[in-house]
Amino acid sequence: MTDLDVDALIDDTETRIIITCGSGGVGKTTTAAALGLRAAERGRKVVVLTIDPARRLAQSLGLTELDNTPRSVAEVNAVNGGRLDAMMLDMKRTFDEVVLAHATPEKAEQILANPFYQALSSSFAGTQEYMAMEKLGQLHKQAERTGDWDLIVVDTPPSRSALDFLDAPERLASLLEGRFLRLLLAPARGPLRLMSAGVNMAMSVLNKVLGAQVLTDVQTFVAAFDTLFGGFRQRAEQTVALLRESHTAFLVVASPQNDALREASYFTERLREEGMPLAGVVLNRVTTTHAPELSAERSLAAAERLDEADKSPLAAAVLRLHADKMHQVVGDHKRADRFRRGHRSIPTVEVPALADDVHDLTGLRQIGELLTA
Repeated sequence: MTDLDVDALIDDTETRIIITCGSGGVGKTTTAAALGLRAAERGRKVVVLTIDPARRLAQSLGLTELDNTPRSVAEVNAVNGGRLDAMMLDMKRTFDEVVLAHATPEKAEQILANPFYQALSSSFAGTQEYMAMEKLGQLHKQAERTGDWDLIVVDTPPSRSALDFLDAPERLASLLEGRFLRLLLAPARGPLRLMSAGVNMAMSVLNKVLGAQVLTDVQTFVAAFDTLFGGFRQRAEQTVALLRESHTAFLVVASPQNDALREASYFTERLREEGMPLAGVVLNRVTTTHAPELSAERSLAAAERLDEADKSPLAAAVLRLHADKMHQVVGDHKRADRFRRGHRSIPTVEVPALADDVHDLTGLRQIGELLTA
């Protein structure tokens, strides 16, 4: 079993992108922020991109808000020459930026005003993940062009169906290039006006199911968006290729709970199958104690003796609380050890659970120290 050397990872100037992934509620956002802060204070020029809609990252970095534009974190210790910017993905704004950048002004105006586009860009399943890929591609190009950053840290969305972050570009590109939308466009295209009665029947059914106005909105959107279809797939393929390069590192974050560890196992296997560079696994929020020599059994026995003697009810209550915590300690470490034995070739680091939530830079620095202890 190999220990993960996080400082070596963030100090390596060949590492240009770090992606934290894992199921929801395991601390990906905090881990990403802590990695970004530690890397910046060790001399890297870092931008942290969070896709998690929670506001914890902004609060812990001392910013009033995060949006689609990188904002400087002023309280970073820059003695080593580093800097830290942070941003939160605004998927609709990112989609709008793509349209404005790749369509003529007239086409862009038609697309942005279209009700179907507005729904697609705001709430369609997979749009958030796809736009995360778009934004990552934009940041990487900007970093290469301007030198603003030499490390991009990405906090991926919480996802039960593992690695939607990788799957979403293909799904969205397939939707936009698929037969369904092509069928909707067919009646508007010259010779296709003369198509068979089968197409006319299909359009009649769609009209009844979707409603005349919705169908018109979709057809108008497809007609205006037609010139952008190829660009979506091309950029998606470029970003996925970027993620397979040696300068990218994936960190799978998990807590020592069975469901999270199963997800982590799936993530690691999927990353390997996809040829993505897996740097290691962070086992986060592992329960620890300052009195490991006092087992749960001994603690409960001592509490019972105090109860029998009718002495020190407060001490007995504390002993029982310690017994409960020791059960958690033993359970967490058994599950963590079982995971590590099953994934011996994957570097792993365990991060102890903190008593309080992280809500400022001091807390993030503490997490960074625990990641590298």
